[in-house]
Amino acid sequence: MNQQRVDRVLARFGEKGLEQALICDPLSIWYLSGYYTEPYERFFALVLSARSGHPEATLFCNRLFPDASGCCDNVVTFSDTDDPLPLVAAACDPTVALGVDKDLTARWLLPMMDASVASSFVLASDVVDGVRSIKDEDEKDLMRKASLINDEAMKWLAAQVREGVTEEEIASGLLGEYRRLGAQDHSFTPIVSFGPNAADPHHEPDGTVFHKGDMVLFDVGCKYDWYCSDMTRTFFTAEPTEHQREVYETVRRANEAAEAIIRPGVTFAEIDLTARHVIEEAGYGQYFTHRLGHQIGLVDHEPGDVSATHDEPVRVGQIFSIEPGIYIEGDVGVRIEDLVIVTEDGCEVLNHYPHDVRILEV
Repeated sequence: MNQQRVDRVLARFGEKGLEQALICDPLSIWYLSGYYTEPYERFFALVLSARSGHPEATLFCNRLFPDASGCCDNVVTFSDTDDPLPLVAAACDPTVALGVDKDLTARWLLPMMDASVASSFVLASDVVDGVRSIKDEDEKDLMRKASLINDEAMKWLAAQVREGVTEEEIASGLLGEYRRLGAQDHSFTPIVSFGPNAADPHHEPDGTVFHKGDMVLFDVGCKYDWYCSDMTRTFFTAEPTEHQREVYETVRRANEAAEAIIRPGVTFAEIDLTARHVIEEAGYGQYFTHRLGHQIGLVDHEPGDVSATHDEPVRVGQIFSIEPGIYIEGDVGVRIEDLVIVTEDGCEVLNHYPHDVRILEV
């Protein structure tokens, strides 16, 4: 077990009035123990306990899973024909509440409730998610590396734009480039958008053919040693019209204005509203149709967003995206996205690919 991380989680139990919690998110289990498996339909959980005289951590694994004995001192195994719930009940105190996370399905939760495994059940995902939100130095370094790879991949993407190529063709070649650069996988399905498709924020690459003069939007990310990157850049392939340039520069200013105010104590809502105000002042407020950003780490979208309704202050070590956009259907779509780490006196921008207007030679 990673004792430092476990201790940080146990320290948060008091905020929920908890003495015990059951964690089912495989990435949270890996984060705390160093053990990962994809359980599919099988039961897989880590019980953490702050109760005196009880094991601090108990890992429940099907015997089909890889051996977990090197990751946790107390491993309980079972077969496909065993009911794991009595085993879990034996590790829990039925007289106190049990925290559960968002990945515990009704298939397991409802029988636990029927069997009175605990006195009550409390949604406690944020006990672990809150700890995962604050990245340690090793995590920050991995996120920096993932973003540097993404910077290099963006250069490759820009070089693929040519007359007659399709969105799908560019998207399908990106994984090979990521692996050449040292990453292991995509952190999410890449977005490649030509022309009017850029006005759809979550357009999926299809057979759309590029023609000179189209705007091109790339929203891509890779995984490097478990940790994710995410970046968006929008390109021109001909001299932009005055309207296109105005839209682009408005998004750029919104991105940079938001990044400029990030520091401990500023709220997520204030950051969102700073970018939103720039876009509204330019007359495009109705075309900025999503939150400003999301936290990121072991998955591309971790809990905790940068939105007008998130009033918590940012904290040192949090990493999240800043991605304002303007999307005018049938006309123009622009998004510029960076990842930032909150520092003691501001933020560190992880992406170094430029924000300025870029006209690709195609």
